[in-house]
Amino acid sequence: MGIRLSILDQTPLMPEETPSQAFRHTVELARLAEQLGYYRFWVSEHHDSVRVAGTSPEVLISYLLAKTERLRIGSGGVMLQHYSPYKVAENFNVLASLAPGRVDLGVGRAPGGLPRSTRALQQGVTEAASLSEKLTELQYYVTNRVPDDHPFAGIVAGPVAEQPAEIYVLGTSAASAEIAAASGLPYVYALFINNCEQTAQEAFKTYLERFQPKHGRNPQPILALSVIVADTEKEAQELARDCTLVKIKLAGGRTLTVATIEQAEEYGRQSNEEYTIETQQAQIIKGTKESVRTQLLELQRVYGIQECIVVSNHLKNAEQRMRSYTLLKEAFAEEEAAAWKQTAAERS
Repeated sequence: MGIRLSILDQTPLMPEETPSQAFRHTVELARLAEQLGYYRFWVSEHHDSVRVAGTSPEVLISYLLAKTERLRIGSGGVMLQHYSPYKVAENFNVLASLAPGRVDLGVGRAPGGLPRSTRALQQGVTEAASLSEKLTELQYYVTNRVPDDHPFAGIVAGPVAEQPAEIYVLGTSAASAEIAAASGLPYVYALFINNCEQTAQEAFKTYLERFQPKHGRNPQPILALSVIVADTEKEAQELARDCTLVKIKLAGGRTLTVATIEQAEEYGRQSNEEYTIETQQAQIIKGTKESVRTQLLELQRVYGIQECIVVSNHLKNAEQRMRSYTLLKEAFAEEEAAAWKQTAAERS
């Protein structure tokens, strides 16, 4: 079975780097991804952060679409809890009309920032709908299939795209997998955020068992994970040596993954809850082309996925990221060709 390779880029802000430089690196990486034959290129949404420049994926997607020709471009993802599904649909209907057949709308349920930024994004909202409710609304508007008994029956989220953006559900738990399954949508498990393999297996099992076919779709389980490929095992180990995950556990029961201990402490202060912080080594697939290929094919076997969305945020500069993605693509040349052939057959 072939494996499809895609990229999630978070536009990291490296020390002494300006946002303009960081975005330029993202554009360069998107162009490289298209040249190498990656399937899709997603950008993320983060708020109130000094480490990540990408706050508005819709704006960045439009620029990347203009700078590429064939590559699918999308969000990984839009934090739908903050926004009106109608307005999100309008944004992505514009994008899908500008670049038909090239736009993905990945939806996340995480806040994408600290409690302060969440309050600012949701200012004036008194009764926020659940993610499932908003996701249903979003599908109505993106496909312009608003039911006759809907409160906004007859409304159009213009422009009406000939090929609407494809919607994906992103998550880190069985709960998010269940939402994707009930909605009949593709599901992306973010192993680079929640690296518990048991949880990942449970999420994919839930997704496949409870998937509700809608509009002719089949289940589409996808794994998003951190990967570092280098010329030698020693170099790969060195590049990954200082990579950690920082988790903050709030007294109310929520657990979140953040970039640094300082950010975790700030999150705890802003949440006004008791909290604990746990630091652990990040789970990164790392090594040479040959060893990384073996590891990813094993993950494909374990989780039953046909696509990996690769993150390289832990690497220290743009040159290292581009080198890693180049080596990864070389490692999977045969598998990628098989996956493309399968995709073409499915769409014919």
